[in-house]
Amino acid sequence: MASRCKREQNAQLCYPPDMLKREIFPVANIYVPTARRKTLDLKRVDAIAHSMLEEGQQTPILVRADGARFVLVEGLHRLEAAKALGEATIVGYRVDARKH
Repeated sequence: MASRCKREQNAQLCYPPDMLKREIFPVANIYVPTARRKTLDLKRVDAIAHSMLEEGQQTPILVRADGARFVLVEGLHRLEAAKALGEATIVGYRVDARKH
């Protein structure tokens, strides 16, 4: 069975393809850690927002559950683009990831 791997901050997250299920998450319930927010590039957010208007969201974000909310694991610029467009929800995968 092949796995899907994503490189992130000196770690590699791997998930078997059959364990990833697309879900719809409320944007308001996704928490972005402060350290991750510091990497925000507004030009990149604008480009992704434009792409989302033209083609829709192409790549799901990754979140992990944390009580009643979700913590962003990957996809800051996609999440911020969705917020800029006034979207109430975003497509993503719920993953089991270690806390940063």
